[in-house]
Amino acid sequence: MGLISLLWGIVALVWMIVAFIPLLGWGNWFVIPFAGIGAIIAAIGLLFTAPGNRGRAKAGLLLNIVVIVVGVLRLGLGGGVI
Repeated sequence: MGLISLLWGIVALVWMIVAFIPLLGWGNWFVIPFAGIGAIIAAIGLLFTAPGNRGRAKAGLLLNIVVIVVGVLRLGLGGGVI
């Protein structure tokens, strides 16, 4: 689960970078729920993984949360369209 959430977060991060291109900001409407699902997968991974093996799940959770926060800020600045 940790590896899946980490890969999910990397895909969300790449998608978020593409959404920074002017006139592609509408992509944040898709990347925020996508990263939310990745954060849920990471949280499930944290619950069911042994305490010594939670590094990937923690990294995936952090990466997905960063993508969500930046996406929300970007939508707020651009009015949700740009």
